[in-house]
Amino acid sequence: MEGNRMFTIEDAMTRPLFAQAEVIGGIRGTKNYVRWVHVLESSNFESLIHGEEMILTTGMQFHHHLATALEFMENLIQKKAACLCIELGDFFQQIPAEMIELANRHDFPLIIFKETVRFVDITLDLHSLIINHHHRMLQELESISREFNRLTLTSQGTTKVLQLLHQSTHHQVIYLQLQGKPSFFPALAPDKQRPLLDFFAAFNESMDGVQHDTAPYFREYQQQTIVLKPVGALDQTWAYIMLICPHKPQEYDCLLLDSASLSIAQELLRTRYMEERKLFSENLWVEELIYGRIEDEHRLKSLIGPDFAAMNELPYRVCLIEIENPQDVKWNSSENEWESITFHLSLALRSIFEKYLFHPLITLKNNRLTVIALDQQAKMPAKPRLQQALQSLQHIHADDKLKHLKLIIGVSKSGHHLKNVSASYQEAVQALSLYSCSDSTLLFYEELGVFQLLLSLNDGKTLQTFIRNYLGPLIDHDQSKGSELLLTLRVYLDHDGSKQIAAQKLFIVRQSLYYRLDKITELLGEDYMSPENRISIQVALRAYQFLYPEKMTLPNAHSSHV
Repeated sequence: MEGNRMFTIEDAMTRPLFAQAEVIGGIRGTKNYVRWVHVLESSNFESLIHGEEMILTTGMQFHHHLATALEFMENLIQKKAACLCIELGDFFQQIPAEMIELANRHDFPLIIFKETVRFVDITLDLHSLIINHHHRMLQELESISREFNRLTLTSQGTTKVLQLLHQSTHHQVIYLQLQGKPSFFPALAPDKQRPLLDFFAAFNESMDGVQHDTAPYFREYQQQTIVLKPVGALDQTWAYIMLICPHKPQEYDCLLLDSASLSIAQELLRTRYMEERKLFSENLWVEELIYGRIEDEHRLKSLIGPDFAAMNELPYRVCLIEIENPQDVKWNSSENEWESITFHLSLALRSIFEKYLFHPLITLKNNRLTVIALDQQAKMPAKPRLQQALQSLQHIHADDKLKHLKLIIGVSKSGHHLKNVSASYQEAVQALSLYSCSDSTLLFYEELGVFQLLLSLNDGKTLQTFIRNYLGPLIDHDQSKGSELLLTLRVYLDHDGSKQIAAQKLFIVRQSLYYRLDKITELLGEDYMSPENRISIQVALRAYQFLYPEKMTLPNAHSSHV
């Protein structure tokens, strides 16, 4: 077992109880791992084994028929048993050539005991070895894991962790940052690096759009097994560790890989947290910019520094993110707790935006984050990428500080030149202000439709006059009778006059809807559905919804007044 982390058939063959044992078939499989030893005399064992068991048998259930014996072996091979040990004696005087051929074909070790041996002695001997070995392995794992954590607190901690991972597994280790150069432990010649990097690029492309989790990925590569372990936090993957194993990866290797990735992720998170704090202090000018306090381009250039020219040419959108907390979730209301939440959110935001090729400039005021999202990939459509980034931000579940947050987001149109950011910020504010009129928590300014016009007309009088001109009789009737004619008309028109859909949305029977429509016709006149009147009425309904969103909310399944 020296140099091997797992107990194998080769190890078992060195034990005194196997002195009279012989491998007569599948000898190339003797490096198979043995997790447990199982005595099996029944030919029906579908639920009795899980894989990598050494099977001991006398063959009393299948020695009469060769076909039954072969089927027994084939089922063991399919269940990934480690090997089959048969005691020669009353049931098997010799092993049929067909069984030996099947074992050789699948590299499935077939072992015979030439003399009678007590199976209970074998199980006691091997089980004690396996358990003691497993205990030593766990002790070693714990020791190396502590060393991983210690190394991350030193300079170049990630490099030292990866070096120790290589020394502990004796496998080639590659560290692949999604933004950065790959590292190889030990070093590889360029001609050997290229195929591996091409392999990873193809893998990473195939994972595009898939939510990465923390589980490793196993891939076959040139008769080797590659294990790819994501490294990251806050629902984001920042890098991968690639382990190249010449054989099937051992459990020990996978546990070490998991521990190393966790240590590196913690270091990356600490580093990014400190960088985020630094960026927050350095980007105080972002707040001045969005409020229109910087109009002089020379001053803006001096604040941004040498990156100004490149940043100023990038298209951007302003995203205004309002943080709401569900009423049933209680936070520590201390300032430190709130600061921690906002820093975690900005950290996750930066990571997500960078993944979708946006450079975010972030500022915080009260419970609102303002982000200037600079598009670094003008060749690809920006809006779908930004939608994906913001939706990912709204569905963070991995961080306890963020998973209960409700984020409402308003997004401006695409803008150019940083001096115009304040105008884009106002568009984001207006988009966010319409959340109460929308079913969505992500609102783009260009999708607001007629609300864009209504926002500019909201001077306290113009909209009220327009609404009264077209909806006055319905408003008065609803107020005096407690009816819902305004809501009924809105739903009816929004669904192109479909009575069936309108009744379903309002949770009323068709007869009640007919009554309401007749009343609307009586109050507005027979021609209210003419094209010109219908357009004006629909705009007036949108204006009323804009001013009084609570009065235009669709009901739940309950009885409504008519």
